[in-house]
Amino acid sequence: MAQRRRAAVLGKPIAHSLSPVIHNAGYAAAGLTGWSYTRMECAESELPGLVAGLGPEWAGLSVTMPGKEAALAVADAASPVATAVGAANTLVRRPDGSWYADNTDVAGMVDVLTAAGVRPGVTVTVLGAGGTARAALAAAAQLEARTVTVVARRAAAVDELRPVARVLGLPMTGAPWVEAAELCRADVVVSTVPKGVADPLAGTVSWRPETVLFDALYDPWPTPLAAAAEAAGCRIVSGLDLLLAQAVGQFEQFTGVRAPREAMAAALAAARQR
Repeated sequence: MAQRRRAAVLGKPIAHSLSPVIHNAGYAAAGLTGWSYTRMECAESELPGLVAGLGPEWAGLSVTMPGKEAALAVADAASPVATAVGAANTLVRRPDGSWYADNTDVAGMVDVLTAAGVRPGVTVTVLGAGGTARAALAAAAQLEARTVTVVARRAAAVDELRPVARVLGLPMTGAPWVEAAELCRADVVVSTVPKGVADPLAGTVSWRPETVLFDALYDPWPTPLAAAAEAAGCRIVSGLDLLLAQAVGQFEQFTGVRAPREAMAAALAAARQR
């Protein structure tokens, strides 16, 4: 009988998450019997206690909003990229029982944006200043962005990102939310705000067809922002694209097995058709 191994995605709310579909399809395709992946609703303040109470059968955790900064704090060690951005979406159980934090959102963003045609030297606007925005800054640095502007509802939230930008060697400026529509004329726009926040922008942005919009949301899809940008001829990258890309990295760290990406992608596509 195969040894039981467990993993899960943590967040609040979490019922909408399709991560179990992706990971469980990967386990099946890779022949990893005994492995299972579930959802666990967990607020940021609850994360340390939950992680501390997990048994040895737990191989890893995916962490979504609002717990990415808390995930980094509970880890015993962390990757350079997670440390640089101050947020982790991945917790990996090591053989000695300790937890290792990583941020596969960064590599995932670089992957999907490169596939959409983004090349070095672009201008980038990031909507929002939370944990996903931190990953967007690191992705922009790896993509050698010429300038990055972070647009947020709170100036204090932008200020919290300035040390991250300095560590990354990234030229970053901040802007108030009232300037969001004009700043969406950048080469790349990355929306990291919660559901509904960017909806009013859909009718106010004068989109450039050359712009690539990456909207980190995927439920519901398309968002009003993405629909408007696509209608204007922009290339669109969805949260589903990132969900798959970052899950591949997590799968390989949790299992030590090469991810069967095609099977995982097929399961995700089928789930979205239901």
